[in-house]
Amino acid sequence: MENKKNVAKKSNFDAAGIVTKLGPLLALIVLVIVVSVMNREFLNPNNLLNLLRQVAANGFIAFGMTFVILTGGIDLSVGSTLALSSALTAGFIANGMGAPLAVLIGLLTGAILGAINGLLISKGSMAPFIATLATMTIYRGATLVYTKGNPITGLGDSFFFSFLGRGYLFGIPFPVVLLFIMFIILFVLLHKTAFGKKTYAIGGNEKAAFVAGVKIDKIKILIYSLSGLMASISGMIITSRLNSAQPTAGQSYEMDAIASVVLGGTSLSGGKGRIFGTLVGALIIGTLNNGLNLLGVSSFYQQIVKGIVIVIAVLLDRKKK
Repeated sequence: MENKKNVAKKSNFDAAGIVTKLGPLLALIVLVIVVSVMNREFLNPNNLLNLLRQVAANGFIAFGMTFVILTGGIDLSVGSTLALSSALTAGFIANGMGAPLAVLIGLLTGAILGAINGLLISKGSMAPFIATLATMTIYRGATLVYTKGNPITGLGDSFFFSFLGRGYLFGIPFPVVLLFIMFIILFVLLHKTAFGKKTYAIGGNEKAAFVAGVKIDKIKILIYSLSGLMASISGMIITSRLNSAQPTAGQSYEMDAIASVVLGGTSLSGGKGRIFGTLVGALIIGTLNNGLNLLGVSSFYQQIVKGIVIVIAVLLDRKKK
């Protein structure tokens, strides 16, 4: 009798676990059905491609944020990192530098800015929230100083640079193709390598990970560098699409990224989560934004709706504990 009860409990537990894992995907499916019923234009192929292009801008940042949050950290500076790296890239191109080299410098800038966050948190023993709040302000200020508060235009007609944000590959916007390529790379990195296991270990129990020989500081610096790199990739795509760099680019992008990660099931306390969930979370945020726009909902109310969604996701995360 006891064995039967144990088997029953185990099957119930497994079922609950499956529902938990599939929760974000089920929520996305329900949201798509509701929005498509309320507005038939939602399922228009052109609208869906536009939605995916918008998701890509947030998706890169959310992927990097997933690694950060899995360690129990947070990165509030991603929007400012995006702005500064893209402004530098645009400035170099406007002054005659080749686009490939300018983009490479921009990406390196993003990784370096992220590494600074990692150093402040690991070597400086600063709380991630405080450290990245400070660098968010510093990086944004540096962007405004560099651009003098004005957009950087005159980026020419480089095929390479224009293709990043406006190109198509087999009829699919290149940013979307790149997003899924990065998803595969980061999925393997997080779930199939020692680096990923160490990331989970730090978020699960940092002291135990240290005792087990994990180089905590090194991993954190690399993770925040990755977050900065992902933000700079998003910046390159946005700048390419607009063919200009805006000093205010990336404002509030950190909120959409954090929302995507949390909606995807990653715990804010660290140690639990999957990058597939983050992809689904980014699609939920993108669908929500797109659907509300199609329904003619004011952007002011959209902020309220997204805030409510984040609150619900966090409450569900706390309830699971």
